[in-house]
Amino acid sequence: MGAKNEVIAGDYEKKKVMVTAKGAIIVLGFTTRVYLDKTTIEEYELMDESHTTSAASAIGRGLVGSFLLGPVGLLAGLSAKKKGTHVLAIKFKDGKKSMMEVDEKIHKKIMTEMF
Repeated sequence: MGAKNEVIAGDYEKKKVMVTAKGAIIVLGFTTRVYLDKTTIEEYELMDESHTTSAASAIGRGLVGSFLLGPVGLLAGLSAKKKGTHVLAIKFKDGKKSMMEVDEKIHKKIMTEMF
């Protein structure tokens, strides 16, 4: 089973995340989107530092998720890691916060746009 490619907690919850010719976006509506790049993102945290799940890394991800998004972030951070799936906690410049589960393609695009 692949990544959900959607926001799983926080602001924009259940909204799809995708890559377009202009970059990675959160789709809010037919013509409304939030670009995932350094113009909109203040800071981000990769919740999964490796491609394996261990108790220590799960607890660490849970603590970071809890810090950024409260109890919902704690649960998302403790979820099992799937190969090729990345969980990102993002704080936007407008103060909104989102946790998203994305595949390798979207993760790489966001990291490229943040460089």
